[in-house]
Amino acid sequence: MATRAATPWGPADLVEELTVPQQAGTKRFASKVQLLETAKGERLVRFSYAGAGGGTRGPVTLRERDIGRLKAALAQHPALSEALGMGG
Repeated sequence: MATRAATPWGPADLVEELTVPQQAGTKRFASKVQLLETAKGERLVRFSYAGAGGGTRGPVTLRERDIGRLKAALAQHPALSEALGMGG
């Protein structure tokens, strides 16, 4: 597991990583959620997925303050909020 990650805000250290193994038919892959921290101490959350052969695809990185905006926006989307376990 890499300990550094490139982000739109510059390099960040990997603090924690959660991997959820998944399968669709015969295809195996994993979704990942990473907690990153920049040199300035800003925390970032990155969502991505990886195929069976490795290699991360589709990373989406949110700053900690963006998580607050996400939570606020979810108030207008109760089904999505419930699916993410953030209320409903």
